[in-house]
Amino acid sequence: MDAIDRKILAVLQEDGRLTITELAARVGLSVSPCHRRLRELERSGTIRGYRAVVDANALGLTFQALVFVTMRQEDRETLLGFEAAVAKVPEVVQAQRLFGDPDYLLRIVTADLTAYQELEDDVLSALPGVQRLNSTLVMKHVVNDRPLPT
Repeated sequence: MDAIDRKILAVLQEDGRLTITELAARVGLSVSPCHRRLRELERSGTIRGYRAVVDANALGLTFQALVFVTMRQEDRETLLGFEAAVAKVPEVVQAQRLFGDPDYLLRIVTADLTAYQELEDDVLSALPGVQRLNSTLVMKHVVNDRPLPT
């Protein structure tokens, strides 16, 4: 990956809807070599896809919580079971396995505190292997969906 590939990535992270002609102009290439580089970035998996970034508030999802999950045991079967189950919970918009304690960090979005409380009581606490959930409420987003540094 060279400086031009990195520039393509930087430009697309800011505006993924550019035409190939617009992208080529912004990175200083003609259309054909820009298109080849873009296809190679997609083929290699460097560009994993394209999507719309949707405002959660516009969907009525005004409540967010960070949930720290401590597992009862950390054998392979338990962890894989937990990960498969948490991947099926639509309110979990991000899940990360951590080193040390706690074992996982989940970012949850819901309509309100009541919806979150029901999700925690009925779904999250019943996930395979969960020993303890510790929630922190998000007050404000300071940095959100920032493009990756290129």
